[in-house]
Amino acid sequence: MRFSETPVVGVLIVDIEPHEDARGAFARLQCPEEFAAAGHPFAPVQTSLSRNTHARTLRGMHYQPTPHAETKLVRAVRGRIFDVALDLRPDSPTYRQSAGAELSADNGRAMFIPEGVAHGFLTLEPDTDVLYQISPSFAPGHEAGVRWDDPAFAIAWPGAPTVISERDSGYPDHQG
Repeated sequence: MRFSETPVVGVLIVDIEPHEDARGAFARLQCPEEFAAAGHPFAPVQTSLSRNTHARTLRGMHYQPTPHAETKLVRAVRGRIFDVALDLRPDSPTYRQSAGAELSADNGRAMFIPEGVAHGFLTLEPDTDVLYQISPSFAPGHEAGVRWDDPAFAIAWPGAPTVISERDSGYPDHQG
């Protein structure tokens, strides 16, 4: 795996390094030792799948506050997404800044999202599946979010969503 920094402290792009032969390819997608060696210890305890039927489906911007804060490794395993991480850590030098990247089944790329950073994505084609590896496990009743188009954050999305939940479109403007 190759780890690349983004403009948001602690948010990484993780690229696979496939080994190819006549059979096809094999690539490691997550390894606690490699994450630790890169300075970002991560041992996921939960894996989740988001299935998205339509292009321009937006999910986010979600996070879980302390003491239930999550670290995530997110990748598209079918289709393509524009993935976004938004820094909500008030003491961070990149507070209120975001990092976005295209993740696809073809490029095998993932985004590593540390605690205190909200996450969301916009599907770029229909029938897109997104795999999440998470630590610790999701704590129901402790979820939080900010609106995808809140002017306080000015996230540079590649377009507007056509499918979005009432919850995700209804978060109030960020205060503070």
